[in-house]
Amino acid sequence: MSRRRFLVGTGGGLAGIAGLAMSPHDVNAQAAQSNTLPVVKWRMTSSFPKSVDTIYGAAEGIAKRVASASGGKFQIQVFAAGEIVPALQVLDAVQNNTVECAHTASYFYFGKDPTFAFGCALPFGLNARQQNAWMYFGGGLELMRDFYAKYNIINFPAGNTGAQMGGWFRKEIRSVADLKGLKFRIGGFAGQVLSRLGAVPMQIAASDIYPALEKGAIDAAEWVGPYDDEKLGFFKIAKNYYYPGWWDGGPQLDLFVNQQAWNGLPLGYRSMLESACAEANLLMLAKYDALNPAAMRRLVVNHNVQLRPFSREIMEACWQATAEVCAAESAKNPGFKKIYDSWKPYRDEQIVWSRVAEQNFDRFMASATFATSRSQSSRPGQASKP
Repeated sequence: MSRRRFLVGTGGGLAGIAGLAMSPHDVNAQAAQSNTLPVVKWRMTSSFPKSVDTIYGAAEGIAKRVASASGGKFQIQVFAAGEIVPALQVLDAVQNNTVECAHTASYFYFGKDPTFAFGCALPFGLNARQQNAWMYFGGGLELMRDFYAKYNIINFPAGNTGAQMGGWFRKEIRSVADLKGLKFRIGGFAGQVLSRLGAVPMQIAASDIYPALEKGAIDAAEWVGPYDDEKLGFFKIAKNYYYPGWWDGGPQLDLFVNQQAWNGLPLGYRSMLESACAEANLLMLAKYDALNPAAMRRLVVNHNVQLRPFSREIMEACWQATAEVCAAESAKNPGFKKIYDSWKPYRDEQIVWSRVAEQNFDRFMASATFATSRSQSSRPGQASKP
């Protein structure tokens, strides 16, 4: 997507995100315009329960923003997973116009076509910033919309969790051999990768993960990261908390909109909706970045959670298995290959750039901060901090 097209499509929302004040004249003009617009009432179903407040809250934020921008004339009623349709069936609800829109993760529909994964995250894929770059300026949005067209939907990036954790395990996972027979709540592309290594992937909606883990129906589960995972209580059952979630380096959430509903929406409302989604895309990542550090500390200090990295052996085996899955899918799925052939070189180029500045800065900051903390805690009379 060209810079000009992006700015034209989301300019109003970017101004709102930046908090730019409107003049009284602009406010009055907007109010006058809103009086000429019709009342539009939509329903939005989420793939997430209300308890996952950061992700579910993004859907509520979109609804509030368009209502505010339209003077209450564009109304979107938000429903949690299961209130209209089950969490993993919201795509069908939008496609069939049961609801006008849905907030979801596209890779939940991997079973329909693995190409859906590109709209959210592929294993060893893009981080949040790189995903935004690919979507807005690297051709990703056009490629995904072309794919989604056959499902009668149009998508808008509407959130990102940032890099996720690798999940909760009842026992330590030291080697690839430990994955064999492991019943793991993980779905889609990553599930197919892990199945090559002997794991048994199971796709389970958020609200059903805890009881499945508690009853022993699964041996391990992944969700998002410390803030959500603490709220969902996984630490009460499984104490081994692994990282990184190599399948979720920067997973994007989307607003799926029924194509006919979108076509019938007044142009002013279209702009409001696009802008609200762009705002949600920014704010979700910021909120997770703000909440996760303290949550991780609580998990370790208050709940005796053991943070453990996946071994190099496991990471390399998963890397190789991912390449095999992508090659096999490309060989039989032209739609997947079309996007993969654009996505992969873009990812590789982004990694080259990231190594030069971002990663070197992050590595230095981590080592310098750690060294300073150790020095301070070792001073006479200085209390040691966890």
